[in-house]
Amino acid sequence: MTAPRGGPRPRPAGPRPGGGARKPARLHIDWTACDGRGLCTELLPELLDRDDWGFPRARDGAREPAVPSNLQEHAERAVASCPRLALSLLP
Repeated sequence: MTAPRGGPRPRPAGPRPGGGARKPARLHIDWTACDGRGLCTELLPELLDRDDWGFPRARDGAREPAVPSNLQEHAERAVASCPRLALSLLP
């Protein structure tokens, strides 16, 4: 039985190609697509908070907050779960 198309891909074990430490990804919010449902703030409370209207904002005030390696999987889950597809991870 094979995994469904479009599902999560398994990560290879071991160090990444290039041998160096990976630079943290940045979380991008597409403000034209976001409608302030707040699911991302529930999945990434360490990085995101809500403004007075319910829209996500970075806790550190950054426009595109850096995602620490220990939160990478949570950020990927938030991106995949956004009902408006308003989140993305940038290298």
